Amino acid sequence: MASDCVSPTESARPDAAAERAPLFRRPRSVAAVPVVFLGLGLYRAWIEIVFVGTFVVFPAATVSARDLFDWAMVVTALGCTLLARRIGPFFDKRWPFVLGSAMLVASTTLMFASCWVASLAAWAGYAAAVAGGFGIALVILTWSELYGCLNPLRVALYYSASIVAGAVVLYVYRGFMLPWLFVMTALLPPLSFWAASRGFAHLPPQERPATAWTRFSVPWKAVLFMAAYAFGYGLMENGMYGGVFGPHSAPGAVLVAVLVFVGVSFQGGRFDFSLIYRFALPLIVAALFLVPVFGGTQNYAAGFCMAAAYTAQSILIMLICANICYRYGVSAIWLFGVERGVRQIFMWLGRVTAAGVGALESFGIGGEVAVSALAVVAVALATAVLLSERDLSSRWGANFLSGGTDSAAMIRKQELADRCDEIARTYKLSAREEEVLLLLAQRKTVGIIERELLIANGTAKAHVRHIYQKLDIHTRQELFDLLGLDGRETGPQD
Repeated sequence: MASDCVSPTESARPDAAAERAPLFRRPRSVAAVPVVFLGLGLYRAWIEIVFVGTFVVFPAATVSARDLFDWAMVVTALGCTLLARRIGPFFDKRWPFVLGSAMLVASTTLMFASCWVASLAAWAGYAAAVAGGFGIALVILTWSELYGCLNPLRVALYYSASIVAGAVVLYVYRGFMLPWLFVMTALLPPLSFWAASRGFAHLPPQERPATAWTRFSVPWKAVLFMAAYAFGYGLMENGMYGGVFGPHSAPGAVLVAVLVFVGVSFQGGRFDFSLIYRFALPLIVAALFLVPVFGGTQNYAAGFCMAAAYTAQSILIMLICANICYRYGVSAIWLFGVERGVRQIFMWLGRVTAAGVGALESFGIGGEVAVSALAVVAVALATAVLLSERDLSSRWGANFLSGGTDSAAMIRKQELADRCDEIARTYKLSAREEEVLLLLAQRKTVGIIERELLIANGTAKAHVRHIYQKLDIHTRQELFDLLGLDGRETGPQD
């Protein structure tokens, strides 16, 4: 049957667990990123091929099927949020990996089947959307749980590298003929889940997701920040898909990921995360300016700027949410479920709004100008939220609540972080020195601090020396006395 689809042809010796895990070594090259952590890019590639900005024209792909995919993802993500205490964490359970893989393979099969059996297109798209939305939510939450176990520097390094890896997969897949494209696309979800499971295996047991439940109010500033950007992106999304590249393989997205990866690789603990949004804001403003000037959201300059800006903000929101999980022991399934659900809802609202703006043209108001104006408002709101926080280590409007299974310990952990923040402000410590201060307060050795912050041993020692000089202390015990801590609160002695 003829096909209806179109396819293009740390000086202290590290502990034994860390010694067995090369992923914690200071990154000096691309090889410093463990291959398994690139698996996050595989699910990004799957999304673009099967549902978002695909270069394959599936008969089953319709606007309503795409909306159903988004809403299936929203319902699953928010459902996991509500059930997080019962079903989490995912890393020590098999069902999320098996069920998620099966659903995504089924979704892939249904979409490609519509290419060969035209009569399936009428219902295959909807079934594929439900299965795909459910499965993709599970894989996103699984990877989010893994990234919530990592220091922000490693999150930035691995996440940016995964974005590039996902784009490379997409570029290669463009050369497959349709039957091979189907087989190779169906392999992406199981490989992504397998890579996530191997990522958890790399982590020392004490760094894997906690099973104790911490009640934490929603970090509304972080969620609102991403929602505003998602709305602005949704306003221009449909036009961007009219180009050669999809959202995950766009040159703008790849460029930002490369810049973040190179910055973290070469600067390590000195990398300034504020550069991400400082870089993104001018780009999105440029994109919104170029739309009305050149007429049409499909112009390449606007698409490049918007893809770059949205990718930068996606990296930033991953850093913010993962750091909350890493710093305070919050469930990643709960937190990322909220963030991802809200993000997709606002992105959908952006698409719907953009589609309805065309009606303004009958009143003599340019649709493109109206879309740009709405996006500017969304970006201004997101920027105001972002600038209301001092740095990534803040709680972004959230607080611990009573009632968790280990709430007392988590509250002590929060109070320790707050006390370190207060000391840092009083004695004018730098942002990096504040991070080292918190790790010292947690009784972590210089070797562990080196590994956590991706810095050289001499650099870690220099930070400790500078902190002691600024605080006018000479021993770790004097530091504990200054922070009002005792051995019971800080764990084992160095």
